[in-house]
Amino acid sequence: MDIDRQKAETTTPRDKRTIAQKVHVIACGAIAREILAIARINSLDHIDLHCLPAIYHSYPQKIAPALKDAIADARSRGFEKIFIGYADCGTGGDIDRICEREGIERLSGPHCYSFFSGNDAFAARDDDITSFFLTDFLARQFEAFVIVPLGLDRHPELKEMYFGNYRKVVYLSQEEDPALQEKAKAAAAYLGLDYEYRFTGYGDLAHELLAV
Repeated sequence: MDIDRQKAETTTPRDKRTIAQKVHVIACGAIAREILAIARINSLDHIDLHCLPAIYHSYPQKIAPALKDAIADARSRGFEKIFIGYADCGTGGDIDRICEREGIERLSGPHCYSFFSGNDAFAARDDDITSFFLTDFLARQFEAFVIVPLGLDRHPELKEMYFGNYRKVVYLSQEEDPALQEKAKAAAAYLGLDYEYRFTGYGDLAHELLAV
């Protein structure tokens, strides 16, 4: 989700000064909607958003290599300030190593469920070890991002293998949308798990973007 890449590639000196003042956020496509909403609500016109494919949420081994390429591309286009719109997200510290090498920062926390909940609040809970989490994005895209990647559309018998140790689906909601709540309830029913709803809003994502 580049903001007019072609224009950025043919900048005048004045345009380049404008780019230098912006913060180029390289983020997971699964939180693009939330980043844009936070930017709009808070008039964060200095944020220039580029999103990597949301499906990497299901394939975290692809995130770090794609981030390296995206950072190199942003540098080549004159962006001096870069922020990574990912937590660790299952990369085993690979994103932290990139950030240290490049001298840039990322979203704090282990994953989006944590920063949407508020990292401190999420870490303080001890009853979520058997919970499977959904966000607004995953409630909308449950089939494409859970059922299909796990092969449950072809082999529904695998549900017990994948989810047998879970006890409930916890829907962490960024926007209070009754239609999404129904989708999340349907997902819990499909998995044969209890359902819990928690409205989080944007959590620490909003605080960190405002700080940037």
